[in-house]
Amino acid sequence: MNWDRLRRPVTVVVAVVLAATLLYYAARGIDWREVLRIAAGANPSGLVVVAGIGALTLLLRALRWRLLLNAQGSVSVGVAFWATAAGYFGNSILPARAGELVRTFMVSSRYLTDTTFVLSTALTERVVDGVVLVGVASLIILTVPLQLGWLAGTVKPLAVLGLAAALVIVVAPLLEPVGVTLLNRLRVSSPLRTRLQSTLEQILRGMRTFHNGRRLLGFLGLTTAIWCLDSLATVVGGAALGLEIPIPAAFLLLAALGLASALPSTPGYVGVYQFAAVSALSPFGLSRTGAIAYVLVFQVLMIVVTGFFGSVGLLKYRRAKLIHAAGDASGS
Repeated sequence: MNWDRLRRPVTVVVAVVLAATLLYYAARGIDWREVLRIAAGANPSGLVVVAGIGALTLLLRALRWRLLLNAQGSVSVGVAFWATAAGYFGNSILPARAGELVRTFMVSSRYLTDTTFVLSTALTERVVDGVVLVGVASLIILTVPLQLGWLAGTVKPLAVLGLAAALVIVVAPLLEPVGVTLLNRLRVSSPLRTRLQSTLEQILRGMRTFHNGRRLLGFLGLTTAIWCLDSLATVVGGAALGLEIPIPAAFLLLAALGLASALPSTPGYVGVYQFAAVSALSPFGLSRTGAIAYVLVFQVLMIVVTGFFGSVGLLKYRRAKLIHAAGDASGS
């Protein structure tokens, strides 16, 4: 049986079933006419502010990723930004977080020949982001005197997973000689062994970017700025819809959305985002209807912002490729 051919349809089925199940539980008892009323009555200036903050955090995310990429190369701010925008846009409309591959190829084909290293930095960045989110969510759940339902039960397992992920990033690069020794003992052809060793080296090199103290501090500083701005955008976005979202609720919502995005999902995170929003906002006094209205407007704004910058980035990337191809053709 060819498992590679089955993996994609199985992943799609799991994502669709999960999205449908979570959407069913999130949408129970929702007054959809009220959802439309809340969305239609949004304050345009407030939404513009939210979109502006979204564009700013997109730039900060690009700068943060560039810190890791420049451990092996010199990537310009522009290329990092356009690739990041295209990647986040891809994650919004494509399944299985395919946007990570989009931004990886946009950078590796322009600056770095080793795609594995670029992808490793992108994935490691998201893992560290997840560790930070777990810490934020755990702190809020442990300190806010509210009944948070199933969220409260996730503190310990999420904390354990977060610590395990951080430990892997710290320890795995130090064990590279062990990995190489194990690969040398595999009974495979020499070319395949060389390819596996190169892949392992690039993956560990991507993790090792966090072993530089200055780079780590820069990454954590930008991460703090990003999540503070995102929480501000959440509060402003809620106010634009006539909803009061406290700061702790904003941070918990961002953590829930970030962690939910790691699940197998359909394009646009349909279902998982709705379930995360209802779970995070309802304990703070927001109605389920208000939570659904907010997250739907948030998703539309996210697609608009990343779609605009991501589309420009993809057009610039395509133009650069055409110019490069024309140069190669004239040179030959």
